[in-house]
Amino acid sequence: MFSGSIVALITPFTSAGEVDYADLKKLVEYHIASGTDAIVSVGTTGESATLTVEEHVKVVEKTVEFSAGRIPVIAGTGANATHEAVEFSRLLDKTGIAAYLSVTPYYNKPTQEGLFLHYQAIAQGTDIPIILYNVPGRTGVDMKPETVARLSEINNIIGLKDATGDLSRVSLHREMCDKDFLLFSGDDATGLDSIKLGGNGVISVTNNIAAKDMATMVHAALNGNNTEADAINQRLMALHKGLFVESSPIPVKWAAHKLGLISNGDLRLPLTELSELARPTVAEAITAAKI
Repeated sequence: MFSGSIVALITPFTSAGEVDYADLKKLVEYHIASGTDAIVSVGTTGESATLTVEEHVKVVEKTVEFSAGRIPVIAGTGANATHEAVEFSRLLDKTGIAAYLSVTPYYNKPTQEGLFLHYQAIAQGTDIPIILYNVPGRTGVDMKPETVARLSEINNIIGLKDATGDLSRVSLHREMCDKDFLLFSGDDATGLDSIKLGGNGVISVTNNIAAKDMATMVHAALNGNNTEADAINQRLMALHKGLFVESSPIPVKWAAHKLGLISNGDLRLPLTELSELARPTVAEAITAAKI
């Protein structure tokens, strides 16, 4: 159903702190023109934690509207209370999205059985496909391959975004899950390697500012053109790493502003703008990437 180069889209704000829908439309057009295969709207990179429920739903709706059927939109969801995650699905079910990307509960550190029951409840509340999202560095909980395998048996749980950077898991997931279960890397620095090991693509932060290169690289890798993919990845590697010099999406929003993709790089507290100390790292990465 999905594969390739998928952007974990940033959410642009005005200088007054409101969602900037004009810039959002501009970003959607940029990704369509650049060959991006799908958009994740209001995932964690989209600052879902600081948007109100009403804003969250509206941003997804507007992203679907702006895409006008030209690119699939995946809605980011997730909560540390299962009933809230189920409610998000209810609110977003009729927006025209193609799938959900549902991050693991954060802070309360559920057991593996708790994770299974959490996602089972979400899946029972919707017919829309669900992609699991494991990012223990941000949530404090790690969904083990055995739990992913159990969840993969649920009909509308179709894939996993794994942001552990642990390449050994690609083979484990591929071995333990059905052959049609989709495996996406959520770690740009190891994304190409994960495809070579059997992954289906990358849900990417780098894609926000290097969309055409990411699409070309991922498509080359999926087609077995590793020489071309390796060359692009090597050029982008400083960017893959530099965009995490401070908490994401701080660096990528600063970079997107510098490249003219959004009107400003504003974030909502408790996130703050990229520090003066970190700016040369990101600027040098942009130069190295030749974007």
